Amino acid sequence: MRLNRMLLSSTLVVAALVIQVSVLARLQLPGAVPDLLLLTVLGLALVYGHVGGALVGFGAGLLADFAPPADHAAGRYALVLCVIGYLAGLAKPENGRLQSAVGPMLVVVSAAIGSTLLYAGVGALVGDTAARHVGLVSLLFTAALYDLLLAPFTVPFIIALARRADNDPLAETNAAAKSDVASGWLSSGTGLRIGNQRGRLRGKVTKARVARAGRVKVAKTPRLKGVKRL
Repeated sequence: MRLNRMLLSSTLVVAALVIQVSVLARLQLPGAVPDLLLLTVLGLALVYGHVGGALVGFGAGLLADFAPPADHAAGRYALVLCVIGYLAGLAKPENGRLQSAVGPMLVVVSAAIGSTLLYAGVGALVGDTAARHVGLVSLLFTAALYDLLLAPFTVPFIIALARRADNDPLAETNAAAKSDVASGWLSSGTGLRIGNQRGRLRGKVTKARVARAGRVKVAKTPRLKGVKRL
């Protein structure tokens, strides 16, 4: 990943984790907790693609695994966000621009449900059965609802920041300067040479035509025997 991407991703992930732990987790909403960290990973994955989304998701999940008050096995949420970031990055548009908000909303709902199921599945493998006591159905519904309500206020902002960080004005200026220099070389070098060669060729052809016309006019009229010339 580029340096500007790493700096932006680290800043957004840390800010999202702090807000989620200090604010969202203390709201005591019924069911799941709004996952701002997940939305941050989704927004970055829609810009950086599947590889960048997987890397950002793994780093964000690993940071959440060690951040207090984490009460699960280390690496559990890192695995979940790594997979979700990879899958969300596959939904990145080819031209880099989103045509409508329907696609990102579907990605948010799918990621909320998928991350909850994957987190519960990994927990079942390691012996954590907390999801059974809370109720998996209510967790899925509330997680999708909270993330869907929070997404319009976070995902577009994250996508805009990521795109702005990718646009390097210095690189664009250098590219424009190189193209101008290249076009200048072509116009002042090859173009003038070709133009001079064409001019010389046209001059030769014109001189040859004038010479032929002069010969035709200067040529003497042949005398015919038995015919008196006036």
